[in-house]
Amino acid sequence: MDIIINSLYSNKDIFLRELISNASDALDKIRFLSLTDKEVLGEGDTSKLDIQIKLDKEKKILSLRDRGIGMTKEDLIKNLGTIAKSGTSAFVEKMQSSGDLNLIGQFGVGFYSVYLVADYVEVISKHNDDKQYVWESKADGAFAISEDTWNEPLGRGTEIRLHLRDEAQEYLEESKLKELVKKYSEFINFPIYIWASKEVDVEVPADEDESSDEEETSDSGSSEEGEDEDAEKSEDDDAEKKSKTKKVKETTYEWELLNDVKAIWLRSPKEVTDEEYAKFYHSLAKDFSDENPLAWSHFTAEGDVEFKAVLFVPPKAPQDLYESYYNTNKANLKLYVRRVFISDEFDELLPKYLSFLKGLVDSDTLPLNVSREMLQAHSSLKTIKKKLIRKALDMIRKIAEEDPDESSGKDEKEVETSGDDDEKKGQYTKFWNEFGKSIKLGIIEDATNRNRLAKLLRFESTKSDGKLTSLDQYISRMKSGQKDIFYITGTSKEQLEKSPFLERLKKKNYEVIFFTDPVDEYLMQYLMDYEGKQFQNVSKEGLKIGNEKNKELKESFKELTKWWKNALASDNVDEVKISNRLDNTPCVVVTSKYGWSANMERIMQSQTLSDSSKQAYMRGKRILEINPRHPIIKELRERVVKDSEDEGVKQTAQLIYQTALMESGFNLPDPKDFASRIYSSVKSSLNISPDATIEDDDDVEETEIESETKESAGKDEL
Repeated sequence: MDIIINSLYSNKDIFLRELISNASDALDKIRFLSLTDKEVLGEGDTSKLDIQIKLDKEKKILSLRDRGIGMTKEDLIKNLGTIAKSGTSAFVEKMQSSGDLNLIGQFGVGFYSVYLVADYVEVISKHNDDKQYVWESKADGAFAISEDTWNEPLGRGTEIRLHLRDEAQEYLEESKLKELVKKYSEFINFPIYIWASKEVDVEVPADEDESSDEEETSDSGSSEEGEDEDAEKSEDDDAEKKSKTKKVKETTYEWELLNDVKAIWLRSPKEVTDEEYAKFYHSLAKDFSDENPLAWSHFTAEGDVEFKAVLFVPPKAPQDLYESYYNTNKANLKLYVRRVFISDEFDELLPKYLSFLKGLVDSDTLPLNVSREMLQAHSSLKTIKKKLIRKALDMIRKIAEEDPDESSGKDEKEVETSGDDDEKKGQYTKFWNEFGKSIKLGIIEDATNRNRLAKLLRFESTKSDGKLTSLDQYISRMKSGQKDIFYITGTSKEQLEKSPFLERLKKKNYEVIFFTDPVDEYLMQYLMDYEGKQFQNVSKEGLKIGNEKNKELKESFKELTKWWKNALASDNVDEVKISNRLDNTPCVVVTSKYGWSANMERIMQSQTLSDSSKQAYMRGKRILEINPRHPIIKELRERVVKDSEDEGVKQTAQLIYQTALMESGFNLPDPKDFASRIYSSVKSSLNISPDATIEDDDDVEETEIESETKESAGKDEL
């Protein structure tokens, strides 16, 4: 408990938002049950679905009550008796690494934030299927549960009483609580009331002293009144005394509604301000950072399937967005049917790759009183999902269109006058850095929208000057006659910029895309073409750069390539041929068109459960491409022509191949063999005989003799 309190102590205000959120969840549950059984709501006040906040300044107690589903004795033990069911240690670890207070709700410790302000807590709860119980605990981790026979019967629901600490007395002020509800819970779907004080003018009888003073004042005039006048006054004495009152200020209490804002999704988008959308997002997503959503889409779908929806792109990706991506349900859309909340774990509304979006859907077409399984199979759901995907992708595309940094193809004057640039500048880059992997996963998973998603792709290239660029921008810069989109995969941009595969392409001014994310290898297995252009991995065979004629070169190096292929037969080299991609490097190793690239091979080898037998099949054949203009290759050809059986030439050829293998991004199958060949080459360059021996270490020999002597002496003593 102390760990949680100390982790969250910097922001005490969050306790109220967590309690209101829990109360709202409880109300959602009972309302959902009432769809099929109206009797669960009860009668009178018990049937009212609301949240009530009450203060007792004398006893220093803050109470929050809901008429939700309530908790049984077992629920109280399970939900409140076990701190952070999903793991306190995981929560603390995340808190320490990120400092993100939004994690409090994700790890099931939201309720315990009450101990930020209270040193003693009572939870009174009544479930329709059980008696009324009280759970009580101090901030020491121990708790007690007993049947409640002394408090007012709740009927149904839960009341939480916080006995506030001395340093938390500010939460006994109505103004403070109103401020917090406005900030955190304005868009909760149930009314939130506070027992508010109010000063009113009240008519009260005037004091007797005041009455007599008034009479004396009125009688200070002439005393010579007639008998008729005295008689008349005497008759009205009683009436005058009754009518003499005064107005005084009196404090009264009444329930004051704190969240009277109409549900945003039911209003026209034209009526909702940007500030209201931002507030609604923070409330809906329980994101209480200072950052606003990157974009939102508020729309109404009409036709055979009618629904209203609001979608948001969060400013940051959750830390666990891609953890167990295919195994867990991470839906972030709330489903309503005719304004009734149904579920926030309904992953049929959006595909997994768009699970980072927040929002809600309110359908008038889906049935209310059916099971979750029947709802999942409803025919309208596919139509809703299809429209949501289209709107979501349009919303993301709009972020890019409105970002001045994305307008590199426009005239500078046009860009300067294109609206509120300062706010939208760099927004798509921010989106891409947070959610770019999701777009790539969408291309892999969603064949229907693959082309739309491809338009959202961003990457760096040899001509992007460190900025992100798109496929459309790449195509606009393609050289005349260029048919393919060139790309290369690897671990980093810095590594790829030095790759020998780019030498000739750079010299001929071709642009090459850098793909450095491991998922890019999988991405390019699905993204075969774009706008009629084929993708070409420049580290694989089949690269075509213009109309180069290599017939004469092939013929002149035929003897070398044939000899080298035979020499490398045991190294899985399928072919040795003249390269059209090299300029300064003597040779490179490329893979077959449908085999793994060197980068993909490295990724697969790093996987814990990888199958080496399947990897051998997927690696495919390797091709050694040589640079006929390089002096090393030219000299090697001369040596082979002169004496193809020369052992030194064979050793040199093998060393050149292993070096090319490593420079091309492959792992060496036998690093020890490679090191031995390097040392042999060094010996040769230093004119050291291959048979030169290493001097014996005399110190080692003496140490061995000495230890043997001590050992034998020890035995003699025994």
